[in-house]
Amino acid sequence: MRKPRDLSLVGKISAYVVLIFFTLFALYPILRVIAISLRPGDRLLSKSLALIPDNATLNTYVKLFAEEPFLRWMGNSLMVSACVTLVGVGLAATAGYAFSRYKFAGRDAAMIGLITTQMFPVTMLLLPLFILLIAIKAYDNYLGLIIAYSATALPFTVWQMKGYYDTIPYSLEEAARIDGCSEFGIFWRIVLPLAAPALVITALFSFMTAWSEYLVAAVLIQDQSLFTLPLGLKTFQANMEVSWGLYSAGAVLVSIPVVLLFLFLSRWLVSGLTLGSVKG
Repeated sequence: MRKPRDLSLVGKISAYVVLIFFTLFALYPILRVIAISLRPGDRLLSKSLALIPDNATLNTYVKLFAEEPFLRWMGNSLMVSACVTLVGVGLAATAGYAFSRYKFAGRDAAMIGLITTQMFPVTMLLLPLFILLIAIKAYDNYLGLIIAYSATALPFTVWQMKGYYDTIPYSLEEAARIDGCSEFGIFWRIVLPLAAPALVITALFSFMTAWSEYLVAAVLIQDQSLFTLPLGLKTFQANMEVSWGLYSAGAVLVSIPVVLLFLFLSRWLVSGLTLGSVKG
């Protein structure tokens, strides 16, 4: 009969084996994209399974910066994503606090309406969004993209912030109120610092909503000087030919800011995702 300690050891080894397998399974496609970006020419298929191909070259990366408007696309994406992040964090932080702390007419209906919008795919919203943005003269410019992406991200982020505010003891605010702190001071000095993990999740989700989105941008943006990264990379795909080297190099570079952002915010991610889902 095996001892509990032996069973625990077997369980740990099995868990590590499974985790390593799925990690390799997830990393392999990324490594293949990197390999394609390093191949000379625009070769997509190769008999070699080497992760670093023979005659590897960085010519596609050089061409991406020297001959293509990649930096302009990246600048457009950064600007739009930064604006969506600021709008998303600002509105979600205040709206989530209102839903969590105040009772007002239509509160429950508004919360249900927000979460209901998450049930519908973005494609169903494109036509009314298109008509609305034309009416307010926000079509084919950055303002239209910012409005569209912010509206897409807000339902989730508002609920995320509301759930996190519910875990913050109300007694802290009552104590600050007794000490003479104003309502805005309570929100700014007491609640927001405690809600930092949830704010990080809100910022990350808002940024990701705008950074890698293609469909909405393809409908709302026609001016090539305003192209974001997904639209710009799509130009490498022609009717009869695809520039696989440039496409892959661009995909690798697009993923770097996201990876760096995840690494930088990693210490807040777990608490922000878990505490906001349970009322303490």
